[in-house]
Amino acid sequence: MAAAGELAGSFQDEVTCSVCLEYFTEPVTIECGHNFCRACISQCWGESEPNFPCPQCREPAQQRHLRPNRQLGNVVQLVKRQRLQVVPEPEGGRVCERHQEALKLFCEEDQAPICVICRESRAHRAHTVVPIEEAAQEYREQILSRLQRLREEREELQGLKSDWDKESERLLRQTEVERQLVVSECEQLRQFLAEQEHLLLARLGELDEEIGRRREENSTQLCEEISRLSALITELEGKCQQPAPELLQGVRSAVSRGEKATSPHSVPKSPELEKRIRDFARENNLQVAVTRFLGLRRARGFTVDVTLDPDTANPWLILSEDRKRVRLGDTRQDLPHSPERFDYWLCVLGAEGFPGGRRYWEVEVGDKTDWDLGVCRESVSRKGLVTLSPEDGYWAMRLRDGEYEACTSPQTSLPVSVRPSRVGIFLDYEAGEVSFYNVTDRSQLFTFTDTFSGMLHPYFNPGVSAGGKNMAPLIICPVPAQTQGNLCP
Repeated sequence: MAAAGELAGSFQDEVTCSVCLEYFTEPVTIECGHNFCRACISQCWGESEPNFPCPQCREPAQQRHLRPNRQLGNVVQLVKRQRLQVVPEPEGGRVCERHQEALKLFCEEDQAPICVICRESRAHRAHTVVPIEEAAQEYREQILSRLQRLREEREELQGLKSDWDKESERLLRQTEVERQLVVSECEQLRQFLAEQEHLLLARLGELDEEIGRRREENSTQLCEEISRLSALITELEGKCQQPAPELLQGVRSAVSRGEKATSPHSVPKSPELEKRIRDFARENNLQVAVTRFLGLRRARGFTVDVTLDPDTANPWLILSEDRKRVRLGDTRQDLPHSPERFDYWLCVLGAEGFPGGRRYWEVEVGDKTDWDLGVCRESVSRKGLVTLSPEDGYWAMRLRDGEYEACTSPQTSLPVSVRPSRVGIFLDYEAGEVSFYNVTDRSQLFTFTDTFSGMLHPYFNPGVSAGGKNMAPLIICPVPAQTQGNLCP
């Protein structure tokens, strides 16, 4: 086995160029008999040498004469094929394609594994070469480091994808809510318009009936007058045809009746009906009604759940267990004194404070004869008499003695065509507006415009008893299901 190895080594030496230490490529023979690759000997001799020394024995040649050695070239190919068949691939690795040696080294410049013979060749002699396992370990560590970073980036991207999926789902839920609101609002607007059409046409029908009745009355009266005059004309025409003695008999009476019958008649006019028609056009502006309806619909999109704060309630007030109702009690309760509690004014504040945004809530007032509703600053005085005005931190409206008023300075009387059984309050903090709506007929009652600062709270006052006629509670209405969870920007 050793002899076979030595023989294989001898073959390897015979077919290897002494310049490049690679298998011969296009082998040529020079005058001294040594063989080289054509490219190697040409590079060694150059173009301007005065003589041509052999790179192996240094014997000079007289002329540059290269004889192709095709037999040696064939032997090289045979040795290559034989080595591929005889030399097994090293365990766990590949072999050099040129030299069939194990790839034990790594060339840093060429970034390729090489064998020990390649290392001594001209192509790699000046390069940085390290053991292949050492290079593999170094690059393995670099790859592991990159892998860790890539895995982190992948996890980050997967997290972003998951977050975007969740955000997309949230946005899609919002668009679905908006879609349902659009359908609902359009349906309610169609219903509102149908109701308005029915109401306005009914009012116009009442005017038509009144005009018809007046016309019938006037027509009957005029027909009677025409009939009377026709009879008198016939009588007087007959009188004129009589002979003188007969004509003169009772003539004064006939002439007198004729004079009385010619009293002047006025041109037909109905100023009262004209005024009612003008008032109809002014009071029943459909565009204004739709605008108010849409304003209420918009406000209702910001409905929030409001509860009463027992720590602020006047001792005469009774709050329900769920803190949604407040009424006047029969006796003053023994409650702890605190800076938050109103000690004289019959009012209570909402537990929720609003530092900004849009908020809407509704209060059932029913048939009560006295009440106050609105918002106030958290910093308002809770002791003694209270003045309801924006200057004192209150934006409110009230019912007193059957009159609705906005609590401005001075008070502003509010014309109400339909008595509200439910009142809506809409706060738009940034816009500086507090609006009141008659939910019963979906009309807007009044809007305060101001500049707000600090925390604002809902404000409630159920009013005095009025001899027991105003003991019903103020009731905060529940939040409709379709508006629960709405954000209040």
